[in-house]
Amino acid sequence: MKIFINPDKAIWRTILQRPVFETASLEKTVSEILQFVQNEGDAAVKRFTAQFDKAKIENLQVSEAEIQEATKSLDADLKQAIQTAKANIETFHRQQIQLIEVVETMPGVRCWRKSVGIEKVGLYIPGGTAPLFSTVLMLGIPAKLAGCKEIILCSPPNKEGKIHPAILYTANLVGVTKIFKAGGVQAIGAMAYGTESIPQVYKIFGPGNQYVTAAKQLVNKNGIAIDMPAGPSEVLVCADASANPAFVAADLLSQAEHGTDSQVVLIAFDEKIVHQVQGEIKSQLATLPRKDIAAKALENSLAIVVKNEVEALDLINEYAPEHLILSLENAETFAEGIINAGSIFLGNYTPESIGDYASGTNHTLPTNGFAKAYSGVSLDSFVKKITFQQLTKEGLQNVGTAVEKMAAAEELEAHKMAVSIRIKELDK
Repeated sequence: MKIFINPDKAIWRTILQRPVFETASLEKTVSEILQFVQNEGDAAVKRFTAQFDKAKIENLQVSEAEIQEATKSLDADLKQAIQTAKANIETFHRQQIQLIEVVETMPGVRCWRKSVGIEKVGLYIPGGTAPLFSTVLMLGIPAKLAGCKEIILCSPPNKEGKIHPAILYTANLVGVTKIFKAGGVQAIGAMAYGTESIPQVYKIFGPGNQYVTAAKQLVNKNGIAIDMPAGPSEVLVCADASANPAFVAADLLSQAEHGTDSQVVLIAFDEKIVHQVQGEIKSQLATLPRKDIAAKALENSLAIVVKNEVEALDLINEYAPEHLILSLENAETFAEGIINAGSIFLGNYTPESIGDYASGTNHTLPTNGFAKAYSGVSLDSFVKKITFQQLTKEGLQNVGTAVEKMAAAEELEAHKMAVSIRIKELDK
């Protein structure tokens, strides 16, 4: 980790830069794959699956027998853990369902909004070095609660042509309607354009590597909605003297092990804390199965010592982290000043891992500074909100004159006429 001691505010933006990738050649490659999928359908998906995942797939759709086999093979304790997480996530997201509230803006003028589930949604679940079955919960549960009729899931198969059993079990548990053995750019293309086997969807959700992220952004340009711009995972930990260095190190490593392009940041008020945390990182890193990945991510990471809480707040809001852990004695009070973050974890006993799996909040969050303008996935992500209005005769008479004057001022005579013709009828 690079260490900065009381850096001047003028260089904050420079030192807080995320890892940058060369995008021109990446987008060219991704665009070509998407074009093949759009033109050739299943054949292209199968060809790229053989090329990138080293798996020969005959039938892209997962069968009921495969789902049952996965369910039987999964450890009972793991199934119970998934069910516990499911219950908490459902409880939290169910509270986000909005009832219809009719507002009478003036006598005789009634307006309201109705939430309608997006009819067809696609969920992308990474399955490479870490099969993220927890993401199935985070996306499938709000999709089901929102009333989405078709919930399509794509995940890359292993070399034997199988999807991880925990992904299959969880997808079946939350009510995914169809599961397909397809990953990477080809999966995003299949859900965006539709193939012989994989239905076209209206919105695509889910994390992925830089190729998947680029694919989502490119199909978004072609009119397919996506959950949010996303990039490599990240965490920022702000720690004071009350923090446990071992806890802080574990939190930083939990994000560093996601991928070599992940970034972790430590903000502290004392250089001593930084060195204590670094010592713990070195000790804990040696025990991790994914230590090589985490070590590479730490090369992109930094520790910053600041003078006071005001500086810390400004620095956090400038960085806009995906995950923010406040290992502070006054964590709740401090958090009131946070305006840019995906999800916040308060105190020494709230590790980010809890939010990743089972507290109930959603772990699909804006990265790469997008927390300045985007929220994480919620029930709202899976619905459209349609507005309604209904006027009585009295209502039209009350608001009509204002509309006539405004339409005339904009020189839209037909707009004015649509009101005037009705008012004349009422005046007879």
